[in-house]
Amino acid sequence: MIDKQKLIEFYQAFIEWLCVVWAWLKSTWQSLSKPKPGSDQPDSAESKRSPVWLYVLLGIFVLSLFAGGERIQGQEIPYSQFLTLVNDNKVENAVVTQRFINGTLKEEDKKIGKHFFTVPLWDESLVKNLQEHKVEYVVRSGDNWLSNLLFNWVIPLAIFAGLWMWLLPKMTGGAGRGFLNLGNKIRIQQETSKTTFDDVAGAESAKQELKETIEFLKSPEKLQKLGGRMPKGVLLVGSPGTGKTLLARAVSGEAGVPFFNISASEFIEMFVGIGAARVRDLFEQARQKAPCIIFIDELDAIGRSRGGPAIMGGNDEREQTLNQLLTEMDGFDATSGVVVMAATNRPEILDKALLRAGRFDRQIVVDKPDLIDRVAILKLHSKAMQLDKDIDLNTVAKRTPGFVGADLSNIANEAAILAARGGRDTVNMADFEAAIDRVMAGPEKKNRILGPDEKRRVAYHEAGHALVAENVPTGQPVHKISIIPRGVSALGFTLQLPVEEKYLSTEAELKDQLAILLGGRVAEQLALQSISTGAQNDLEKASEIARNMVCFLGMSKKLGPQIYGQRQQLQFLPGDISEQRNYSEETARVVDAEIKALIEDAERRAQKILSEKRGYLDKLADLLQEKEVIQREEMVALIGGGK
Repeated sequence: MIDKQKLIEFYQAFIEWLCVVWAWLKSTWQSLSKPKPGSDQPDSAESKRSPVWLYVLLGIFVLSLFAGGERIQGQEIPYSQFLTLVNDNKVENAVVTQRFINGTLKEEDKKIGKHFFTVPLWDESLVKNLQEHKVEYVVRSGDNWLSNLLFNWVIPLAIFAGLWMWLLPKMTGGAGRGFLNLGNKIRIQQETSKTTFDDVAGAESAKQELKETIEFLKSPEKLQKLGGRMPKGVLLVGSPGTGKTLLARAVSGEAGVPFFNISASEFIEMFVGIGAARVRDLFEQARQKAPCIIFIDELDAIGRSRGGPAIMGGNDEREQTLNQLLTEMDGFDATSGVVVMAATNRPEILDKALLRAGRFDRQIVVDKPDLIDRVAILKLHSKAMQLDKDIDLNTVAKRTPGFVGADLSNIANEAAILAARGGRDTVNMADFEAAIDRVMAGPEKKNRILGPDEKRRVAYHEAGHALVAENVPTGQPVHKISIIPRGVSALGFTLQLPVEEKYLSTEAELKDQLAILLGGRVAEQLALQSISTGAQNDLEKASEIARNMVCFLGMSKKLGPQIYGQRQQLQFLPGDISEQRNYSEETARVVDAEIKALIEDAERRAQKILSEKRGYLDKLADLLQEKEVIQREEMVALIGGGK
């Protein structure tokens, strides 16, 4: 018999364990149901109540413990010992199930006790053996109807439902609406920006135009009294890294209004119609928070010109999203205080309907920073750095023409990393010089060691570039020559610095640039009587410049001031540009002849300069092989100033 006192103690311990489990489940649910920090959703009575499914789950768990049908009793014995007991006529009765055999002995055994159980090894002689030794036995299935119901139906369905409830929020992005979030919810980064125009260096003209938008958001009644309306949309156009997103944040921070930041690519999904629903939801949320700013980054992801063949439904979804955006920008009231700002670096491919008045009323160009702006940007990014006394940010700015704000930020950070790597307490000018070289040409490949012949060839190649640059009329001064391998394939480089900021190039400057590009190849041929694959990139650039001069810049005397060929963006292959020929085969032959003439003329000019300066070419190549890096001062001292 089972000891009643032990049974009572077992049930008490089991109930205490159930209470602990229940308290843990309840606390876990309450922590999950609390609103997130910063959320504007109050604690409702419904969220404070424990969910019904927790009670159901606990009930199923308890029933599963007690609904197992026949229960085993006593001590487990080997099946062989059970057969021995049967043969010795010591077994009084047995309950046989599929999983075990419960038995009772005629007399209590000191080792086994009165009751025992064993796991059977099924054989045909078992029943005959029990009958021969007059053992009362009962055969049962081992499960009752409740256990069958629980284990075969309720528990599997509960597990499936629990997994589904756990996976559904992940598939719906936490929205909880519809299957696979086929509703209108979208992840929107809403914030009140603390960025101001003081955090944006340069871009003064863009900031001046954006200040009017801030005034409209702060005091819309001033414009309304005059009968005007606030612009609905502001499009920021500029190269990547010029600070378009930063300017949008600064507008939000200056105006002190909520800022909805979203990337245009987040609207698009594989299912048609989701993007349009998400656009509707975005504007609905914005109207509730007005006045506010909606900022859509990379607008060209959904704003590309409509038309062209649809591939696998992709264009259909994008066009529906664009149509909904156009409708929303037309539909909301200009006095509602919602301003849509967008940024793109490819305005030429945007749909014309987006750019018309009433949608993106203002288009603000965020140019690459000039020299003054670059100095201001460098000062901003180096404000927290420990700079050495020899730092001249004006020189750094002169060395980085065409660099945008993101590039300059990267240079300042790389300089700090190099200083830390060298164990210095301050960042010096050499760190900035090395950072610029790293950003422009890639990291040094110290493990790529050139052989003597290759090193000599690279030295003559770079010396050829430098000598031609110093001797053509419009060549920019050479700042540094290096034959240290960098990046993926660069075995050396010649760095030129502009004397002043330039936004146009003349025909003479382009022809001089062709001669400089071909100078390296000509130097190899002149000094080593052979050419190599090192001039591949130079030839690509030279061919592109010559083709543009002939076909698109009207710099060919034979063809005159006319454009030959049309370049257009392919609608169905993003990033690909096709060139359509709109001239005859005879004209094409003239175009090819003119391009060839420009390149051959540049090659003759480079050959003439290097032949006349052959002594300087050899000296410069020898010095490069010795030092690997030559600054302008050393080059000028060697060649006597060039021109």
